[in-house]
Amino acid sequence: MALGFLEAYPGYDFPDTSGPTSFGESDLRLANRAGARISGAEIVAILERRGDIESALRGLDPAASLEGGTSSVPWEPLNRLFDCFAEIRGVGYSKLTKTLHRKRPALIPILDSVVQAYLTQDEPPLPAPFGEHATTLVRLYKEDLDRNSRALGELQRELAIRGHRLTKVRILDILIWSVSVPARG
Repeated sequence: MALGFLEAYPGYDFPDTSGPTSFGESDLRLANRAGARISGAEIVAILERRGDIESALRGLDPAASLEGGTSSVPWEPLNRLFDCFAEIRGVGYSKLTKTLHRKRPALIPILDSVVQAYLTQDEPPLPAPFGEHATTLVRLYKEDLDRNSRALGELQRELAIRGHRLTKVRILDILIWSVSVPARG
């Protein structure tokens, strides 16, 4: 399934070229190439917060990961980063995470509508504040990642043999999409 997705969407997983602590228009344009659909007005609004975003990125180790124990995940710095995008008209979790995933690919999943629906299908309503809500979604994602870590690791190795170097976080995104999208159509 994962290989089929990667073949169907070649070039979707562009690498971060601007660096792990810088943030600019090129990051937003790259997210748009991956389907984020961030408008010009939204780009301007996001870039007005560039200093806060870069400061929050500096507070997150570029090697930070959802793998391992819950206590090893930098939840508070992650929440601060997500809060930088709060109350920007038209910018939700999908655009936010499509923009930030490349900055911390082992920490930030792409929380588009398909992944959000998957994560919250059996959950009570999530907290309302923007950053806290996004962080809660990532916590739910981590639970699924932990449950499937061994199988994801095996798949990660198989994909690497075929030239696809992806984090377990990205592989889980792809699997959720691969299973969920046909069922929606």
